[in-house]
Amino acid sequence: MYLSTPYKILFLLFVSFSFISGKAQTITGTVINHNNSPVAEAYIYNLNNENHAHTSSLGQFSLQAKAGDSIRVSHIGYKSFTFTALTGKNTFELQEKLNLINEVVLTPGLNSLEVFSKVNININPVTSSQDLLRKVPGLIIGQHAGGGKAEQIFLRGFDIDHGTDISIGVDGMPVNLVSHAHGQGYSDLHFLIPETIEGVAFGKGPYNTEKGNFATAGFVSFKTKDRLENNLIKAEAGQFNSQRLLGMFSLLNKQNHSLYLASEYLATDGPFESPQNFNRINLMAKYAGKVGPANSLKASISKFSSTWDASGQIPLRAVQSGMISRFGAIDDTEGGETSRTNLIVEYDHQINEKSSVRNKVYYSEYDFLLFSNFTFFLEDPEFGDQIKQQETRTMLGLNSEYHNRFNFKKWYGDLQAGISLRNDQSEENELSHTYQRLSTLSYFSLGDINETNLAAYINAELHLGKWTINPGIRVDHFNFEYYDRLAPEYLTLSEEKSIISPKLNFLYNAKNNLQLYLKAGKGFHSNDTRVVVRKASENILPAAYGSDLGMIWKPVPNMMINTAFWYLFLEQEFVYVGDAGILEPSGKTERKGVDLSLQYQPLNWLYGNLDATYTVARALNAPGNSNYIPLAPDFTLTGGLNVDLTSGIYSGIYMRHLSSRPANEDNSIVAEGYTVFDFNLGYEFQKWHVGVNIQNLFDTEWNETQFATASRLSFETEPVEEIHFTPGTSFFLKGIVSYTF
Repeated sequence: MYLSTPYKILFLLFVSFSFISGKAQTITGTVINHNNSPVAEAYIYNLNNENHAHTSSLGQFSLQAKAGDSIRVSHIGYKSFTFTALTGKNTFELQEKLNLINEVVLTPGLNSLEVFSKVNININPVTSSQDLLRKVPGLIIGQHAGGGKAEQIFLRGFDIDHGTDISIGVDGMPVNLVSHAHGQGYSDLHFLIPETIEGVAFGKGPYNTEKGNFATAGFVSFKTKDRLENNLIKAEAGQFNSQRLLGMFSLLNKQNHSLYLASEYLATDGPFESPQNFNRINLMAKYAGKVGPANSLKASISKFSSTWDASGQIPLRAVQSGMISRFGAIDDTEGGETSRTNLIVEYDHQINEKSSVRNKVYYSEYDFLLFSNFTFFLEDPEFGDQIKQQETRTMLGLNSEYHNRFNFKKWYGDLQAGISLRNDQSEENELSHTYQRLSTLSYFSLGDINETNLAAYINAELHLGKWTINPGIRVDHFNFEYYDRLAPEYLTLSEEKSIISPKLNFLYNAKNNLQLYLKAGKGFHSNDTRVVVRKASENILPAAYGSDLGMIWKPVPNMMINTAFWYLFLEQEFVYVGDAGILEPSGKTERKGVDLSLQYQPLNWLYGNLDATYTVARALNAPGNSNYIPLAPDFTLTGGLNVDLTSGIYSGIYMRHLSSRPANEDNSIVAEGYTVFDFNLGYEFQKWHVGVNIQNLFDTEWNETQFATASRLSFETEPVEEIHFTPGTSFFLKGIVSYTF
């Protein structure tokens, strides 16, 4: 059998790692909570030989140790404890505890960034689907076409648009949609009900072997709850005719089996003069259970649908002249509708004390329809320039991942090897010229996309004393097919391409309160199938090369600091084209900067956090005065202060700042920065909770999203290029009442 070079490399690495084995005394055990349910991802650490392990989805672990060793068990949200190792099997119950930063212990192999995310979501839970992405330190989002469209994302000097350079997943299912009608990597998270989220894992840079397409600036992975401790009913109402209803009900809650149902309804008109008429419905059901002594099964199904109207991006000159207000519109027939149905099944099998396999299968049906008008009357003075972007998609995929814990002389570690397959079929993927949503005037493109991604990877964590070395390699193979429905004859265009992505990370546990790390790796984002098969770009899978040098430090027990100097080079950037509403491939770019994250808990009831990123982003091989990357922010700052009293009173104030940034390549047009504060106040008593939430506490005038666009109004004879923007919401108050039972 012939193997291509990428697969030969992967095969040789797998064979090499398989020989790393040895005999060592181990202890085994199971970690449960007060409901006798298994606790996954608990951290098991041998204080004597510094070996460590994590519990599986069944709560099981095995650890190199001998009788009498001191073993510490910890997990965010539970009280840590230490026990003396005994031979045979052990069962331990973790007790829930208020999240305290001084409970976080820095141990070899611990991912510092994941510690920050776990502490963050437990101390400061999310309150909306938009808040989910804001849990990532340094990440800022913006909405610019009504509440039903995916958010624009900013991270590490990137205007990521809707997901081109960040990999987003939920329970192992990718959210990014390849070759999407609106933009490459389009990621709409509105199908998530925020109260169902249990944890957020993230990483910055292309350093995680299991993350493939789009994981260049970083990745975000959401995990939904396996069970509900209580039923929940919640009602919210506020300004702009806003309402939200939530119901979460436990249908089965036994030791080895759980099933719950969650539902959400959301409606609002927004602050705009033309009502958004935004409506969204979410339904979700999830089962989690133990189906044998060594097997677990999880299955979830969700349904999401949304419709909305939008006022779009308005030209600055129309507001300054008094033609329209900040919340007015030039074309208020924009808007759209979308839906997504997801099915995710996970089956885990514990092979023996040291090895396990995790299998996931996912299936998604998706519909998308969006009407936009970026240039008004530039191209068509009579009917206007409204465009329609539409598609119907099915996505099917599977992941299978093998884990093995090995020992070899003084080395011990973990081996991870996996394969994945994903297929996207987008039918009648359309970009057309329309008039007031009523009629199609002409087609720019119309066709069927079939894109397949096959991947394999191997990853190891090698531990020797205070050092952890993490080598890994990933191979991705893509097949692109496109049938152009506008072509005079039937012809399916196709292209294939593979890419190898090596990674190498180092972690040094200098002290019990200080970790140093150096990360290096290669990642990529794929190009749109229509661009690839038409040879519009030589870079089918443009690569990203990055490195991070950083530390996580606890100068005092109740404070954590994470800082990193980083660099990222991209073989190809994407540039927004306003008159077509699409992204086009551009040239090489580089970004370098520094991140700072701080979390401080001076008192058990007082918690603060601060996240800052400074970036220098430039296009390479461009003239010195035209090498700016449009909409790439050079400074972002987010932070908050939370109070959570034992009396049941809680409050919080949150700030986000996005600096002014170039809107075009020569920085002659500038997108203005903003600083916005949000606030909440509430009281929990017995089974009731009442509260208020205020967005834009100080009623700041701010532009949520901005683009440099050439447009022409109906009375103008020549086009004008300037800032077009979507205004950020004004002071927005809503009340919240919930009941648990």
